[in-house]
Amino acid sequence: MKYFFIRLLRLILGLFLYALGIVVTMNAQLGYAPWDAFHVGIGKMTGISIGTASITTGIIIGLITVLLGEKLGLGTILNMVLIGVFLDMLLALNIIPIAGNLLLGTIMIIIGLFIIAFASYFYIGSGFGAGPRDSLMVALTRKTGLSVGICRGTIELLAVLIGWRLGGMIGIGTIISAFVIGFCVQKTFKLVKFDPTKVNHETLNQTYQMLHKKSSTTL
Repeated sequence: MKYFFIRLLRLILGLFLYALGIVVTMNAQLGYAPWDAFHVGIGKMTGISIGTASITTGIIIGLITVLLGEKLGLGTILNMVLIGVFLDMLLALNIIPIAGNLLLGTIMIIIGLFIIAFASYFYIGSGFGAGPRDSLMVALTRKTGLSVGICRGTIELLAVLIGWRLGGMIGIGTIISAFVIGFCVQKTFKLVKFDPTKVNHETLNQTYQMLHKKSSTTL
């Protein structure tokens, strides 16, 4: 049970870091990252918050990845919900500084992307099921045989094109994010010697069975 809670803590930490990375890139003020532009575009079109748009998008992508053969786990569901919650919370607290020039903005974008990459390592490695966007990345990597970086970069480019059409703020930062996120993820995973395709994720049913068995044993 102790190991379970350590994994759960790792998962939640990863989701918080992911939201933090998003806010850092947004406050760079050089154009939103692909998914942020997409979420902002959805928000403008529907009148919902960025966090709510993130949650809604996550649910839809989660369903797609299940159809592609990825496992739906506790981490997948918490990813759909908590990143949006943390995102709205961090934006409301307004504790991340806003860049005032191109150099600082570029630095903030790079930092934010590496925060997102490390966040992906934490929550994917928890084994509770990758988030919907990362599940899509892993599914495409398995299906196509292409590298993680190429698959992630392709997904980001599609997101930014749709986000732009929906009215999300696009700029030099968007281009940097779209092309660099794959590099950041690949370099980070290589640094920590992490292969996301080899993680044996628990399904919701497996997690439930494990907790039920532990509870029965303690009783």
